[in-house]
Amino acid sequence: MNQIALTMAHHKKPYASYEARHFRWNVSEDGKVGVITLNRPERKNPLTFDSYAELRDLFRGLVYATDLKTVVINGAGDNFCSGGDVHEIIGPLTKMSMPELLDFTRMTGDLVKAMRACPQPIISAIDGICAGAGAMIALASDMRIATARAKTAFLFTRVGLAGADMGACALLPRAIGQGRASELLFTGRSMSSDEGLAWGFYNSLREPDDLLKAATELARSLADGPTFAHSMTKKLLHEEWDMGVDQAIEAEANAQAICMQTQDFRRAYEAFSEKRKPVFEGN
Repeated sequence: MNQIALTMAHHKKPYASYEARHFRWNVSEDGKVGVITLNRPERKNPLTFDSYAELRDLFRGLVYATDLKTVVINGAGDNFCSGGDVHEIIGPLTKMSMPELLDFTRMTGDLVKAMRACPQPIISAIDGICAGAGAMIALASDMRIATARAKTAFLFTRVGLAGADMGACALLPRAIGQGRASELLFTGRSMSSDEGLAWGFYNSLREPDDLLKAATELARSLADGPTFAHSMTKKLLHEEWDMGVDQAIEAEANAQAICMQTQDFRRAYEAFSEKRKPVFEGN
């Protein structure tokens, strides 16, 4: 992974498709859409020490993937992700020292940081079980599409841990509100698909056979749009959480002034003048 990231930094090209130990990474033929498939269906796609680090490094490297425009995350089989593997992560954690535990919890948090820092919009396609760290991957995404059988649970308290994990106490209240987030984080219960849709956690619900197609079509529509402007939108959506209104307005004024210098802005104007659909190129 480090060598790939180094190559990316020099050549500004998207990752090629490859298979890591516990997930697949596939890039569309035009290099614009990347799809992550968590790939341990026999165990409901749990995460391991290695897959946490590999996913973190993948998202960190996407900062340099200027040709890649959007990312889709899904799970193999009928589930999204069951969280940290009980035998490969939970068991070993009970035997670690405090410095080792802190290294691990910081690494898991770094995955969320990397997802929020990468410029590409991330869409999670959620079917079946979406629990623990899997729920945090979904939450850290920019948009979420699910099926009626999706069950999302921030179940950290069920194993004796705080509901505060990987940024949950910051991200979840902003997504669904303080009271609803508090309920899910204190109880660890599953949020149904209907609740998730009504509360704004999910953007839409689809049939299982249509889920990945719908997520990929949404990713493609974004990839064909003004992608520099999309990356700016994602950046400001994240950074303005810590800003006052006046500071946010100033930040957005700067962002728009930058976007007004792009060729895509000019292309949109010319297309409007000529009564045709603009063709964006991301610059």
